Amino acid sequence: SPISNLQSPVSPRARHLAERKGIEASALAGSGPGGRVIERDVQAAIAAQPKLTPVAKAMVAEGGFAVPSQGSGPGGRVTSKDLVKEQAMGRGADKEKTKPAEAPGAIAQSPSLSVVQSPISNLQSPEAEIIPLKGVRKVIAERMLQSLQTTAQLTLNASADARALQALRKRLKDSPEAMGVRGITINDLVLFAVARTLPAFPGLNALFTGAEIHQYRTVHLGVAVDTPRGLMVPVVRNAETLSLRQLSAEAKRLATACLESKITPDELTGGTFTVTNLGAFGVESFTPVLNPPQVAILGVSSIQLKPTEINDKVKFVPHIGLSLTINHQVVDGAPAARFLQALGQAIATIDLLLVG
Repeated sequence: SPISNLQSPVSPRARHLAERKGIEASALAGSGPGGRVIERDVQAAIAAQPKLTPVAKAMVAEGGFAVPSQGSGPGGRVTSKDLVKEQAMGRGADKEKTKPAEAPGAIAQSPSLSVVQSPISNLQSPEAEIIPLKGVRKVIAERMLQSLQTTAQLTLNASADARALQALRKRLKDSPEAMGVRGITINDLVLFAVARTLPAFPGLNALFTGAEIHQYRTVHLGVAVDTPRGLMVPVVRNAETLSLRQLSAEAKRLATACLESKITPDELTGGTFTVTNLGAFGVESFTPVLNPPQVAILGVSSIQLKPTEINDKVKFVPHIGLSLTINHQVVDGAPAARFLQALGQAIATIDLLLVG
């Protein structure tokens, strides 16, 4: 009958549990009266799902990964490597499914040529180099588009007095080599200030799953690294607990691993907040794109002289540019502005922050 073709009704408790756990309740076979899906049906579906390692859970929460039915970890747990392997296999299958059939007598097309049909796809210009979208660049392309399509991004711009920052950097650079702090950079100092400021603003040190906001007490700091393969964001774990020397060393270790293609999937996942720095290129301001499910990302720009009134006189004071992009779905402008204000103060008094 027509009624039998309708989806089984779902009880309110079952629907609530399913939404929290990411289960499609309407697709379950109900055991309640009249085939109704009840809470225990959802619980059974949750129990039947494969178990994931903590890192694998974080990767699934970030999106873009399908969960295989069986993992290679202890007790059949799904690991980060299983997710990467499953994704690679899925893409290979998709390519085979979408491969167009060749017409009789058609000229074979080089696999390096774009399959996207556009007015320029038929031009055989010797000046153009056709570069297939694959590997890290393809992942970046997908993630950036997903970020802009699924979040409400708002960027706030500010600047912080950089005199103390520059003075401390000079002292570190001129310090005895035996101290081992000559290599600490302006970016390391900013990372340190961010790590010490964020715990007071848990709303920005958070992930948004679409149904829940997960606020973190610890700061797992993503640090954007420019590599020949494309942008990578390794994560400094528990950054708020590290000394300046420790944070600098760990950030450099991760950056080197990215540049040498030795970074592991686990070191690229689990971040709660990201910092990206374009100051070395003279950029004065930019709009960093969120790294979902994170709800905030800080862009750091170059240090520029800014006219500032001091004792009734205008002086040119070096300021470092800061651009904070937030997900306005879950972060309001005022708390974001307060974080920027606190961060600016921490940077302006970075020498005092080291004492704390």
